[in-house]
Amino acid sequence: MPTLIFDCDGVLADTERYGHLPAFNQTFAEFFVPVRWSDADYAQKLLIGGGKERMLSILTPELCHRLGLDPMSPHFTAARAAMIARWHQRKTQIYTERVIAGDLPARPGVFRLASEAAAAGWRLAVASTSAAASVRAVLEHTVGPDLAARFTIFAGDIVAAKKPAPDIYRYALDALGTDNGGLNPDSVVVVEDSANGLRAALGAGLRTLVTVSGYTVDDNFAGAALVVSSLGEPDVLETITLADPFRLRPGAIVDLGVLESILTRTPSADPLLDHASEVEI
Repeated sequence: MPTLIFDCDGVLADTERYGHLPAFNQTFAEFFVPVRWSDADYAQKLLIGGGKERMLSILTPELCHRLGLDPMSPHFTAARAAMIARWHQRKTQIYTERVIAGDLPARPGVFRLASEAAAAGWRLAVASTSAAASVRAVLEHTVGPDLAARFTIFAGDIVAAKKPAPDIYRYALDALGTDNGGLNPDSVVVVEDSANGLRAALGAGLRTLVTVSGYTVDDNFAGAALVVSSLGEPDVLETITLADPFRLRPGAIVDLGVLESILTRTPSADPLLDHASEVEI
């Protein structure tokens, strides 16, 4: 059975700019943390996999002292972890409220492509380093509760190493293939939006379609089967092909036929091309 696995943030919806960034900043304000990330700041933080890990990156020794943490204390590591956990729990609440309020625009073509795949008998999943509750909220907002119920969600801290490590995708392969000793990577297409996500999927041996987002348009997507501006929506928004090393020629939208073509290609037979060399005008 073929399987389609979506990343969440930047793939299902434009969650980073309209969801995570304001949620981080509101959390910092509520906890009297003297940090406010600009759009440019957050673009750099996205190079760090995981929300807790991004929060941890701000804790310089000076800031720890201001927040009442003593780096020389034997209890420092536990106290820091507890503080980050409190921040992240509140940040997840704020973010989920924004999703429910409809503040995060769904990306074009996701519902259409997921519906096509489900109708054709494909298995559906999401693999993300975001909190599971947040991922479920975004998924239901993007595709509706009925189709969302067809998805298996792999998210949060179920693996220790976040993307670009391949652990989340390896976990998904094992979990989805428990009846036969693991899912065959050759039956899987992943949809990602970032270089870190692509590296994670490639590390698990998975063919990967990239739909760039606002924060990732300049990433290096060498190794992707296809790089596009979006999945596209008929008569609304056409797909722009940015890199096509498999010569898939998706046309105005990415449909199920494109995914099926990706599965017929052998990644090892195609060079890992720099996406800049494959731009089609």
